Amino acid sequence: MSLPVDIVPPAPASRRPRLVPVPRQPEPLALADANLQVPLVTGGTVGYANFDYAASAPAARVAVEAITDLLPRYASVHRGAGLPSQLCTTRYERAREQVARFLGCRDDDAVIFTRNTTDATNLLAHALPAEATVLVFDSEHHATLLPWRRAVRLPIPDSPADAVRAVHAALRELRRGEDAPGPVLLAVTGASNVTGEIWPIAELAAAAHRYGARIFVDAAQLAPHRPVDVAAADADYLALSGHKLYAPFGAGVLAGRTDWLDAAPPYLAGGGATALVGDATNDVRWSTGPARHEAGSPNVLGAVALGAVCEALRTGDRDAAIDRERRLTERLHAGLSGIDGVAVLTLFDAGTPRVGIAAFAVRGLDSDVLAAALSAEYGIGVRDGMFCAHPLTRRLLRHAGGELPGTAVRASIGLGTTTEHVDRLVAAVRRLAGDGPQWTYERLDGRPAPTPDPRPTT
Repeated sequence: MSLPVDIVPPAPASRRPRLVPVPRQPEPLALADANLQVPLVTGGTVGYANFDYAASAPAARVAVEAITDLLPRYASVHRGAGLPSQLCTTRYERAREQVARFLGCRDDDAVIFTRNTTDATNLLAHALPAEATVLVFDSEHHATLLPWRRAVRLPIPDSPADAVRAVHAALRELRRGEDAPGPVLLAVTGASNVTGEIWPIAELAAAAHRYGARIFVDAAQLAPHRPVDVAAADADYLALSGHKLYAPFGAGVLAGRTDWLDAAPPYLAGGGATALVGDATNDVRWSTGPARHEAGSPNVLGAVALGAVCEALRTGDRDAAIDRERRLTERLHAGLSGIDGVAVLTLFDAGTPRVGIAAFAVRGLDSDVLAAALSAEYGIGVRDGMFCAHPLTRRLLRHAGGELPGTAVRASIGLGTTTEHVDRLVAAVRRLAGDGPQWTYERLDGRPAPTPDPRPTT
């Protein structure tokens, strides 16, 4: 019987707070950095225009509030007899349920808390049957491209339909003949972290299942922008990161079918993963379910914050948020595409649905210098480089043609992005593409930095 751990004795009447109605937020989630001001090298300050959501989104206030509420009663979960421990256990397991509802998991799916998508993907790679073969496109983020023991890499497709055809062809070939493999897993992104293009998950799942294979979805970029329904898409496994979903760093999720997970050795050996440890060496009975792969003291605060965000997103008006993001994304792509010397990187055709990401390069201007100037001179935060998707980014830059640098800039949109932010970024890129930076930049530790830099950085 569980204790009513969320109930505390009432305060004396003289000390009870007056209940004040809380006004409803106009947006699904308010962000903790909404009023952040940053200094410019040219003088003065400006409201920060964050276009780096695809790397890490700022924390939502609902995540901050969940942590602030729990922190004074913070304790270890599952094995403590004290009331704070039972409270944290209740909140931790409630967070698991909130994530499961947010993802549309089946009743018998496991929801395992990890550190991030990379950790979740490596956990799944560890849990695969030894003879399993993994199909993965060269267009994947490195977290999905690299962890597998036996991988067959598929060429980067030219369209969503081409991706589905490629999976059919690869699985037909694998299943043909006497050397047909054992278990097969298709690993694929939900939305590209370079182009934002959404992949046809339901169609790919149907193709995989036709040949007895399973599908794993990297939803790190998809889940913050679109509803995800594991059961409806018939996905077998899915991973996401809290730090891309308006929760703090250090909490992620692997969700999906339990048979491979329960049959595999624990991801980490230690406390919490064991049902019984005997006196003899290797006399261990491991737990089943999520506990099997959550050894050690878990990130309770991170899980609770992630659960709170998942619940807020699930119950909020996501249609309105999606429509708003779509209009901002179209405005961003149209603005960047209209600048001379700018190449916007896309893999599929213009009609492909996409989340709020635009990767681009400027002819004759190094991408890291462009990113540094956007920050120092305009108060705009972007990401530059190859975005942990080197094969895809190289291909996109080659196909864009012209004298482009060897890396790109990525601008990504989130709940805090405004029309003013988009217009400021487009205007800044137009000026930098035409006239170059106003300031002088020198390389320090391999990165361009404004010289001198009058901004306080500590």
